[in-house]
Amino acid sequence: MIADVKNPVVLRAMTEADLAGAIELSTEQLWPHREEDWRLFFDLGEGVVAERDGAIVGTAMTWRFGEHFATIGMVIVTAGEQGQGIGRMMMEALLTRLDGRSVLLNATVEGMPLYTRLGFTEIGTVWQHQGAAPTMPLAELIPGERVRPKGAADGCLSDLYSRASGMDRSAVFDALVSNGRTVVLSRDHEPVGFALLRRFGRGRAIAPLIAPDIGGAKALVTHWLGAHAGTFCRVDAVSESLSSWLEEVGLPCVGTVKTMVRGPAPKVDPAICSFALAAQALG
Repeated sequence: MIADVKNPVVLRAMTEADLAGAIELSTEQLWPHREEDWRLFFDLGEGVVAERDGAIVGTAMTWRFGEHFATIGMVIVTAGEQGQGIGRMMMEALLTRLDGRSVLLNATVEGMPLYTRLGFTEIGTVWQHQGAAPTMPLAELIPGERVRPKGAADGCLSDLYSRASGMDRSAVFDALVSNGRTVVLSRDHEPVGFALLRRFGRGRAIAPLIAPDIGGAKALVTHWLGAHAGTFCRVDAVSESLSSWLEEVGLPCVGTVKTMVRGPAPKVDPAICSFALAAQALG
């Protein structure tokens, strides 16, 4: 009996024409990403695809933030090709491109052994909350605090985002703002945080969420959940206190991933915090 011999897997740069095949892979994994979500990721970053016999069997993407940091995400290998080293091949190709940068990613349980072997270490948790937005009471605001729509004078929001993440987030902020709606948390008329609501996956995502403290984060989330009661909403929380509160108000946690870094972790400004990610891929 002659055994079937597979042709080798070939890696190449991802192009716009690959988005249809990439969507098929994420759909196979039961990931919710729409064409618009993939296109946003593609426009902001770069990637590789793995092909066998002309068919896309794997994807991996990266996004650069300033001169020193990057994230990796959308690492997918089709079910029939898993366990053959394709994920490692794609990761090594991206890490070569990113030489000299600290690289962050959010890992599933299945992906953690590979990432650990590649030199990543665990530094945090992401709690994925989603479901029909609950009916919310009025936000509990402290004196001098207000939640209002983003205005033309709110040019500092991009800087708040970068300080909260420890990375230059200006490009991703501009792209996200153009694809969603933003409310600002102000205290004594000064912007101190914001929350962006945009279409993503099965409904809407509150992503990202930036605030000086948990009280401000709750006020921002209360605004968006209350405005969209009954609508499918998602929050990728990176704060355990926010995650616990979301459970209490009726937006359940459906899973977790682990944040990992290869190289020095970003140094964040302690005066401003990231409470929820723009996306698990983007960080």
